[in-house]
Amino acid sequence: MTRKYDFDTEIERRGSGALKTDALGERYGRPDLIPLWVADMDFATPDFIIDALRRRLDHPVLGYTIEPADYRPAIIDWVRRRHGWELKPEWLTYIPGIVKGIAMVMNVFTKPGDKVIVQPPVYHPFSIVSRLNGREVVENPLVKLPDGGYAMDLEHLEKIAPGCKLLILSNPHNPAGIVWDAETLRRLADICKRNGIVVISDEIHSDMTLFGHKHVPFATVSPEAESISITFGAPSKTFNIAGVVSSYAVVSDPELRSRFYNWLEANEFSDPDIFAPIATIAAYRKGEEWRVQMLEYIEDNIRYVEDYCSRYIPEIKPLRPQASFLVWMDCRELGLDHDGLNALFVDKAGLALNDGEMFGHGGEGYMRLNVGCPRATLTKALDSLRDAVKEYRQQSADGKK
Repeated sequence: MTRKYDFDTEIERRGSGALKTDALGERYGRPDLIPLWVADMDFATPDFIIDALRRRLDHPVLGYTIEPADYRPAIIDWVRRRHGWELKPEWLTYIPGIVKGIAMVMNVFTKPGDKVIVQPPVYHPFSIVSRLNGREVVENPLVKLPDGGYAMDLEHLEKIAPGCKLLILSNPHNPAGIVWDAETLRRLADICKRNGIVVISDEIHSDMTLFGHKHVPFATVSPEAESISITFGAPSKTFNIAGVVSSYAVVSDPELRSRFYNWLEANEFSDPDIFAPIATIAAYRKGEEWRVQMLEYIEDNIRYVEDYCSRYIPEIKPLRPQASFLVWMDCRELGLDHDGLNALFVDKAGLALNDGEMFGHGGEGYMRLNVGCPRATLTKALDSLRDAVKEYRQQSADGKK
């Protein structure tokens, strides 16, 4: 009999050191907000992962460790089953976090002053880590489609690519949840290959495709893509283990791999801590049924948000994500500027979301909502937002009298 997992229980995370809750006062000025911002989920980490970690803690010595024999095979088998990509063991290495990995690639393959391409609106650390490392950020903004979605502006990319050294790809896309199709990725790879650009493909949300969509690993779309790609993945988003740094890199091209992996090894960045491989193996060997049920719950939460906004807050239009538990909310019909929109969500509704402007060009007037939470939490948040918008409508109407 298939086990039914529980995603409805509300878990109090305050006081646990959780960034999502315990940094609210510092980040938003109020510790009492409903936290729907940080991209981890409020579901209990699966018990098969907790049990695997606990079994290791039963041994009284936490000394130096070697890589478990099943670490790479577990990743290889998972990626083959999920994405049809046949990896070789030597293509893999541990990295101590995906944003850290981006910075490491940047320091191996570029120098201060070099140009790095990002595609806003996109995960904001792409730009932050580039600028703080002294690189010049060159934007290739996404194009807004009539249905509310986005497409890459590859004609613009062709124009700006000469002289650039690196492109950071969000695949699937964060915050809009786009699953990029193979033809788009092939065209991007062709442009980058011709211009000598290395592509970092952040595929951390790849195991969370929704509503029948299928992830396409960038490196698989063409020989050109394979020859220029450094792919990052992790079980952390899918299995809610972001606090266990479980990221890994995949590089099939021998020259890229040699340059990057030798640098990682020389600086001891490719040595995982004691817990990351254990959590990764447990997730990938035992986690498929949990993943399926979790995504079904997420899909229901997304439908719930869509229906709720349509019925009660029609000024807010959620874009249905094709992957992940993040919903990109178009709030522009409210007619509020950046400060006004944040004040509505934080001061009036008591909610902590990521405001769209932080994701760069094209994010103005949007908010990013995390629906990786129990339905009761989501209902409380939406009810509070409905009431805040209702009050705002009334105040606006009174001001026009």
